[in-house]
Amino acid sequence: MIINQGIEHFGSPLYLESGRILESYDIAYETYGKLNKKRTNVIVVFHALTGSQHAAGRYENDNKFGWWDSLIGDSKTIDTTKYFVICANILGGCNGSTGPMSAEPSSGKLYRLKFPVITISDIVKAQQNLFKRLGIKEAFAVIGGSLGAMQALCCAIEYPEFAKKVILLAGTYATSSWAISFNKIAMEGIVNDPRFKNGQYEAGDFADEGLLGLALGRMAGHISFLSPYSMRKKFDRNYVDTDGLYELFGRFQVERYMEYNGYNFSKRFDPLSYLYIIKAMNIFDAARNYESLSDSFGFIKAKLYLIAFKGDLLFLPEDMKVIRDTMVSLGRENMVEFMCVESDYGHDAFLVEYDKFDSYIKKVLDEEF
Repeated sequence: MIINQGIEHFGSPLYLESGRILESYDIAYETYGKLNKKRTNVIVVFHALTGSQHAAGRYENDNKFGWWDSLIGDSKTIDTTKYFVICANILGGCNGSTGPMSAEPSSGKLYRLKFPVITISDIVKAQQNLFKRLGIKEAFAVIGGSLGAMQALCCAIEYPEFAKKVILLAGTYATSSWAISFNKIAMEGIVNDPRFKNGQYEAGDFADEGLLGLALGRMAGHISFLSPYSMRKKFDRNYVDTDGLYELFGRFQVERYMEYNGYNFSKRFDPLSYLYIIKAMNIFDAARNYESLSDSFGFIKAKLYLIAFKGDLLFLPEDMKVIRDTMVSLGRENMVEFMCVESDYGHDAFLVEYDKFDSYIKKVLDEEF
């Protein structure tokens, strides 16, 4: 499978939901597969909170595969011999798209905390501009998990002619207070870390050691991505072999795991981007700019395929059922399918337990609409 990478620059302003304006911006993206002559074989993949445009494959001299490599590729579930797959780094991200550590055009200085608050609608609007630039007027399907599911649902509501099929995994119609509370821990950790310097740090400052506040916030967030059952299955009460039980800072294996994830993440992800993205996640509510959820869903023309996970404690299966029930109440039961995967893994099951839903996604893509 060939990976094509690109960054598109947009010189015309992007008018944001807040009333602010981005004078210009860049969107980084990757594509896999070949666009057919009629440009009708497009599948858009939206990444989650800490993901990137690198959804599949492996770069030369790099051992790390894309975050959904198990699903995307030649003869895989999302078959790149059949479909043209595109994934864009979200606006506000730190993998090539314009974000808070980008230069503000008029002054040449980094935006930092002067970067405007963005919403999921802003992110999707920027992506739509990218698709138009690339000559993509419609997609056969759009698909995303978690924050990616928010983008997919937003796309279905605000750009109803764009996609025929919209597949949401581990998603919700609005971010709950439970999820917002975990994000608050990360936000407090970052802004109160002395090395954050009120956003006046330099790029690369945390490449070696990471930012402690971000690491601690990521640990808290990671707990919400798992479940008590997956923790027990993976670690139980096992202790690190090289640590003494009666050493004050001796660790259980789950503690070492949290350290590994938190500290390594804080070395590679920009803390300002994290703040702006979790703010966009917190704001998300599919009914916010409408009279009601039914009102917003009234614009949807695509068929929705909802994949929830029983052990998801962050975005509960009940949240996805609300999406289904609202569509049914509108008399559109033929335009929605709901599947709840039996899983104890937790929210991140959509990134791990592929064997429990890949056949369903393949069936959805193989169906005519």
